[in-house]
Amino acid sequence: MNYVIIANGTVENDETFTDLLHSADRIVCADGGAVHLARMKIIPHLVIGDMDSMDEASKGFVKKNNINTVRHPRKKDVSDTELAVSWAIENNASHITIMAATGTRMDHTLANIFLMKKICQNKVSCRIVDDHNAIFLVSDRLTLSGKPGDLLSIIPITESVEGVTLRGVEYPLNNKIIPMGSSLGISNNFSQTSAEITISRGLLLVTKSKD
Repeated sequence: MNYVIIANGTVENDETFTDLLHSADRIVCADGGAVHLARMKIIPHLVIGDMDSMDEASKGFVKKNNINTVRHPRKKDVSDTELAVSWAIENNASHITIMAATGTRMDHTLANIFLMKKICQNKVSCRIVDDHNAIFLVSDRLTLSGKPGDLLSIIPITESVEGVTLRGVEYPLNNKIIPMGSSLGISNNFSQTSAEITISRGLLLVTKSKD
């Protein structure tokens, strides 16, 4: 089941996400994400969180449309986005896309990116999308579609990543070890209409980006 979770980060252009939201089997709103959905006039299946980030308009939108809510106390040990992720995993998500997960708060941005580890550990595929990036976490293999010239970067998030092999890109790699902190994988490009990333050990962030 395809879940889209909408957080309270930056959305520059609503049209970027319209098709994504309409194709979801379930839309789960993490608290202030309701602000975005109210503006888009898209009704989620659930709003979850401590409800401290919604403005009056989004609160009215939730109430008017009788949207199911799961309220948590403000003093809690996890973010609203993590609550939404956990709920999706517990309710049979097979794929999770998180939107509005990046923005001006770097702490929230990083926490949301690293939430992908929890999702993957539960055998659920995932990605984060914003107006300029699609972000993936790779523990074995990933194939992405694109067009020649599209930007692709890889970033180790474990002490090292072993067996890194890249195909379909301008700068291919074969069975490379990349240590955490290396910028070797930044700003590669698609050379074909698909790119394949495989690793044998570690965790690798992969970003497909546009300026």
